[in-house]
Amino acid sequence: MRRTVSLCADDFGLAPPISQGIAELAHQGRLNAVSCLVTGPHWPADAALLAGLPPDVKLGLHFNLTHGEPASPALRDRWPRLPALPMLMLRAALAMLPRAALADEWRAQWQRFVDAVGRAPDFIDGHQHVHHLPGVRKIVLEAALGSGAAVRNTGRVAGPGYAFKRRMIERSGGRALQRELVARGIAHNAVLVGVYDFDARDYRALMRAWLAALPDEGALLLCHPARGAVASGDDPIAEARGREAAYLGSREFLDDLADAGVSLGPVWRKRPSAR
Repeated sequence: MRRTVSLCADDFGLAPPISQGIAELAHQGRLNAVSCLVTGPHWPADAALLAGLPPDVKLGLHFNLTHGEPASPALRDRWPRLPALPMLMLRAALAMLPRAALADEWRAQWQRFVDAVGRAPDFIDGHQHVHHLPGVRKIVLEAALGSGAAVRNTGRVAGPGYAFKRRMIERSGGRALQRELVARGIAHNAVLVGVYDFDARDYRALMRAWLAALPDEGALLLCHPARGAVASGDDPIAEARGREAAYLGSREFLDDLADAGVSLGPVWRKRPSAR
C-alpha cells in the first residue's frame, strides 16, 4: 500500500527568490501545498505567481509574528518590529502577549491573503510554528472553525534525527494544539516531518530517511526552497533553501518517492480521539 505525503513549501512571499522557486516547483508537480507569508513588501507582487497553479496545490496562511513589521496598526503600536522567536515564546509562556492586538493582526494577515488570492486559505500554519503558542492558538482555532480551513498539527513531529528540536516544537504548544484539533473536529495532518537544523549538506539523504520512516497514515512534510539568494542577505537559511530547491526539482526526488512507495497527496482530515 502506497503511503501519502503532502509536501508544503513555507515562506512564499518572504522574498522574490523564495516565491519564484516555490512557484516553479509547484508548477512542476513537486509540491502540493504552499504556505504564504503576507506581511512583507513583496507579498502583493509575488502572489501573482500563484495564478494558474495545478488545482491540487493547496494554499495556506503562514501566520507571522517573528519576522519584520506587523500588518495591523494595533500590533504596530505595541511592537513596531516583531520579536524574535525566543522572546515571543517567553511572553507566551508568561501570558504576556497583547491578545487583542494579536487578534487584530490575525485579521489583517488573513485579509491580506484574501485580497491577493481572491479567496480564503485552504489551511493555516505559523512561521516558526507560532500558531501553536499559548495565546495564539485560540485565535487560530477559532478562525479554522469559522472558515473550515485545515491546521498544521505540530503535536507529533517524527524523525529520524534532530530529536531535541522536534520535542521542543511539540512541547512549546504543539501537543496542546493537537488535543484541541481533535476535540474540535478540525482537519489536520496526523504527523509532521521535515524538521532539521538547516546545516545538513545532503538534503537527499534527509529526504530518503523521512520517506522511509513515513507512517502509514501519511504526513505533512515541510520544506523551504528558493531559486536563489535573498537580495537583502537577511536569510540565515539561504544555503539550505538552494539545496532543497535543487533536489526537489531533480529526477532523484521522483526516484526516491517511487523507491519509498510514496505519493504526493492530501493528508489533512478530521481525526477521532484516541480516548
